[in-house]
Amino acid sequence: MYQLLKKEGRAKRGRFITPHGTIETPVFMNVGTVGAIKGAVSTEDLERIGTLVELSNTYHLHVRPGDKLIKEMGGLHRFMSWNKPILTDSGGFQVFSLAGLRKIKEEGVYFHSHIDGRPIFMGPEESMQIQSNLASTIAMAFDECPPSKAERPYVEASVARTTRWLERCKKEMNRLNSLEDTINKKQMLFGINQGAIYADIRIEHAKRISELELDGYAIGGLAVGETHEEMYYILDEVVPYLPEDKPTYLMGVGTPQNILEGVERGVDFFDCVYPTRNGRHAHVYTNKGKINLKNAKYERDDRPIEEGCKCPACQRYSRAYIRHLLKANEMLGMRLCVLHNLYFYNKMMEEIRDALDNGCFAEYKKNKLLGMEGDGE
Repeated sequence: MYQLLKKEGRAKRGRFITPHGTIETPVFMNVGTVGAIKGAVSTEDLERIGTLVELSNTYHLHVRPGDKLIKEMGGLHRFMSWNKPILTDSGGFQVFSLAGLRKIKEEGVYFHSHIDGRPIFMGPEESMQIQSNLASTIAMAFDECPPSKAERPYVEASVARTTRWLERCKKEMNRLNSLEDTINKKQMLFGINQGAIYADIRIEHAKRISELELDGYAIGGLAVGETHEEMYYILDEVVPYLPEDKPTYLMGVGTPQNILEGVERGVDFFDCVYPTRNGRHAHVYTNKGKINLKNAKYERDDRPIEEGCKCPACQRYSRAYIRHLLKANEMLGMRLCVLHNLYFYNKMMEEIRDALDNGCFAEYKKNKLLGMEGDGE
């Protein structure tokens, strides 16, 4: 159940009550694709840095270790020892981004595993069955993610098929939630809005899927090649046609700047690999801009990554030491950078929620963006 607590312009401050706990929104979901955050981040770490939701991926867990094995182990929450909400991405994006050879049919998609090449079929029912085995809190509907620059006739046909697939997802989830051996009988379903950068197609799709009265609605197919301006334009056009009394999720986005712009346009949920990927490559976020800790100027810098930061890295270690670890290819260096970046994102979302609570989000956004235009010093 979603409670809309407050609004400032289109920006929403909400609370989403789930079978695995309450999610305060706007929220950033920490991405653990295969049931773990890349960079040797443990469940205890996630709790310590203020993670509210963890995101894992249906396709990757289906391929390895297998969703049936995870069900035998009691579901993904028990398997990774995480007792807060988990959202599972349907696998649709991975099918279209990882599969070199694939055949899209009305029943679903035929493709080959990127690990061992074995043939796999995935359609709406299969995606729901895998996600039910994983027993995630929120399951995403199986959709096609057309390229942002695809021709209009292709996008129209793709979106129509995605709508038909969504109806099948809802029907199958209702069936699965009624079965006796289903681990999470209250699994929630989010539908996905598609339409590339054609605003009229997206608006019509938003209207259609809103009629299905799902638990939440995502905007997919952005941050896949279009400009930031095009993405913000689509959000301006589409978000008003999605139910205000349900969570809105912008998939795969993004930078701190993208998140602030998304919140302003009414988005509740975000996820992105940037903080973990950048952290593993020595790029860390601060309120004064992003810095590369491998730069020579940090060789003797005994300051933390950011003064006043309460993350595990900044509480104890210097830039000089973390740089040394990174240059020596020690895993601890990557781990500390990832922990800092995830803490930075989670803390920023907390600040955003506080600003919305206090009616000063516009001022907060302006100051945050101005600060992050610096060089990190």
